[in-house]
Amino acid sequence: MSKLDQALDADDLMILAERIEQLAADDAEWVARLFQELLRARAHEGELLAGQASGGQQQEGGEREFDEQLAQVALDTAEWLRTLWEVGYMGAGNFRSQPRSAFPAIDLEDVRKSSLFARIRQGKHALPFPPPTRQGLPWHELVEGGTGTQLVSAEIVRDEVGLPMGAIIEGCSEWQVLEEGTAKQECVVQHQGKGPRFRLRLLAAESAELHREPPSLTREIHLQGRGGFNSYTLEWPLENGHTQFVALRAATWERAQSEAEHWLAITHPELYGQVRFVAAEN
Repeated sequence: MSKLDQALDADDLMILAERIEQLAADDAEWVARLFQELLRARAHEGELLAGQASGGQQQEGGEREFDEQLAQVALDTAEWLRTLWEVGYMGAGNFRSQPRSAFPAIDLEDVRKSSLFARIRQGKHALPFPPPTRQGLPWHELVEGGTGTQLVSAEIVRDEVGLPMGAIIEGCSEWQVLEEGTAKQECVVQHQGKGPRFRLRLLAAESAELHREPPSLTREIHLQGRGGFNSYTLEWPLENGHTQFVALRAATWERAQSEAEHWLAITHPELYGQVRFVAAEN
């Protein structure tokens, strides 16, 4: 490559500027203007190259971030479909029977309206059993909410001798009646024998109050600190008199409670929402 094909470096430009000052006045004027235009072109070229490099890095980072988002959406979708298939999370009671031979068609509107999919996208655990429904839609807030009172439409279904067979609450007919008061205006119900228990108090014209019962059991979570790290273990008594210690994947007390609730939902769904977890006094 000849010198004419090589780009001028900073030293070359300084030498040219000094030689321009030595030219005659008439020549120095137009050569100086040409030299200034050269410097502006060189500066503009540098800005363009810098912008392309920066844009390329941002685009590469954006593509990585977008790829990660797509990967997470794919994982969440797989978890959603797995839960629909294995647990039978299909809203108003359909798609529960075993064995299942064909998965139903799902369109974009199903994805948009699915509270289960929204729950998984928020990083929350999917319940290992279907929650009750409210007018055909999963009612997670009732299962995981506090001990407040809900005003609902409800009725008790009875047999020919007047004994309760079940309850229909907000259009969901899968509520079991566990206890009933002597006046037959108040009872304790549970959805499919799993999850929290609720007290249903009948009012007038098929309306009622649904109040979540407070936890009836207490279990301890132990905190252990080693090398600056904390670990949590749930102490769970067994029917044979022994004690099971369950390691919880958590670094904070709030996460330990959440993991204990998730373990309870999987292993003892009939007690989910009925256990209060407290810190053990070591």
